[in-house]
Amino acid sequence: MTTPIRPVSTVGALADALRRRVLSGELPAGTALPEQDLCARYGVARPTVREALALLAHEGLLRRERHRSAQVAEVTAADLADLMFVRRPLEDLMAAALAGRRVAEADEALARMAALPGESPWSEVVAEHMALHQALITAVGSPRLERLYGTLAAETRLGLVRLRTVYPDREVLVAEHRDLLDAIGRGPVEAARRAVAVHLDHGWGVP
Repeated sequence: MTTPIRPVSTVGALADALRRRVLSGELPAGTALPEQDLCARYGVARPTVREALALLAHEGLLRRERHRSAQVAEVTAADLADLMFVRRPLEDLMAAALAGRRVAEADEALARMAALPGESPWSEVVAEHMALHQALITAVGSPRLERLYGTLAAETRLGLVRLRTVYPDREVLVAEHRDLLDAIGRGPVEAARRAVAVHLDHGWGVP
């Protein structure tokens, strides 16, 4: 049974709880989230639920339609292919800019991912995965590249939920990202770009 959330930063706490459930795959795409059910489950008032749902909808994790309950957003195979179509050139720019450099923040995110206990929810893996790739983009030092990449964050998070079944052994995911960071760190530019392209195509299973 879920412990009710007490009225201390309740909107943020509820949003965090729901976000973890979405990103762990506990709430699959299309799942409806009736406000009344959430009020009863978490012991919070309806305005709190509405604010939390609005926050997650703004992040792109939920979809809301007038007079209907919010639903967990879906990233279809076509959506994922288009997401990769846009991400590839952005991460290619990153690889060219960072070839021959180590990014400490990305290494730290990888270390945190590797240190997660086996029973950790997938949402924690998603968080560190996002932190690693975001650290690489940020290290380029281009505000516009960072802003463009940021617009893809919500769909990327949802897409990462699909990887839960692709990587039942998290050590494989950790090893692949360690290889990626090593390839970027070693350079040269073409080798780094090739490693990023292979990583995206293999890791996401998108042609």
